Amino acid sequence: MREVRLVDRRWHERYSVQRLGEFVARCRKRGIPVTPQRLAVIRALLASENHPSADEICVAVRRQHPHVSSATVHRILEQFCGVGEARKVTLLHDAARYDGNVEPHHHVLCVGCRRIHDIEIPEVDKLLEGTPSLGQFALLRCSLEIEALCGRCQAAAKRNARPTATPHQSATPG
Repeated sequence: MREVRLVDRRWHERYSVQRLGEFVARCRKRGIPVTPQRLAVIRALLASENHPSADEICVAVRRQHPHVSSATVHRILEQFCGVGEARKVTLLHDAARYDGNVEPHHHVLCVGCRRIHDIEIPEVDKLLEGTPSLGQFALLRCSLEIEALCGRCQAAAKRNARPTATPHQSATPG
């Protein structure tokens, strides 16, 4: 049994370089024009390790292309999701976040700071392997979302924790 593994920064960097290197060819094959805006969006998405929102991607894109509109970034992200260049990670009651890692993986969500981290769990991937459907649903992919508390939020919670008060006994004789 392989162990559960958080995707580390080194893996993320290698994956991003590879994906970016193949991006132009995949776009051309699909008939998608390779524009400076699309390149800026995919670069910003792949550079982030925290599944950014469209607004966060827009801020990153505008550092190089100040006139790119928020609507353009949203349109490009939706197009990328539609053709498999990105995944939308929409957690319950949160704004959509985007993931440039399109390989099979799962997510750990810190319920404190809302950071999302990729995690590999081979046993979960194998669980539905070879299963074409679930009742009336055709199985497309499986992605598990785990709610947890990251190390930073755990440390903050410990710093903010106050000792529980013990009941005071009356010092007055009764």
